[in-house]
Amino acid sequence: MTHSVIELPVSADDRRIARLAALAIGLTLAEAALPSPVPGVKPGLANIVILLVFLQYGWRAAAWVSGLRVLAGGLLLGSLFAPGFWLSASGALVSLSVLALARYLPSRHFGPVSLSVLAAFGHIGGQLALVGIWLLPATALIKLLPIFATAALIFGTVNGVIVMRMLAAAAPDGRQSASCILP
Repeated sequence: MTHSVIELPVSADDRRIARLAALAIGLTLAEAALPSPVPGVKPGLANIVILLVFLQYGWRAAAWVSGLRVLAGGLLLGSLFAPGFWLSASGALVSLSVLALARYLPSRHFGPVSLSVLAAFGHIGGQLALVGIWLLPATALIKLLPIFATAALIFGTVNGVIVMRMLAAAAPDGRQSASCILP
């Protein structure tokens, strides 16, 4: 019997996505260790990486990083295919969908902060939609909506400001640029 070898070529883009996914996974694990005053409300630190990847390398790279983050985060946190995993996956899917649509918005009016807020609302919207379908009645969700919407606005704004400052710090002329921040 002849041994066959399967070789998968690895490109520089593959290595970059792996490094960025590892960074997002690390932030997901760190965030899981943070105490939360309200269950389900987290700052979304990995979303900073996802937004930077989106701005630097495009939607496709951001989707890969986000998907790998959700999958590996679920595996490492011991919640793979548990309800928390599906909530994370639905939030990431809707957030990426919002970013895909946001590509067509005028960039001079929609910068990192507004994109981050839109993505945060998409993320929480995806999670609440799944919760409404799967776990809680609509009346309970309506009572929770202001809490989660406020959290999405606050954390989306904070994460967007962080991304904006990172972009400004990386730009040699002080203007926002999405180049040369991430490896």
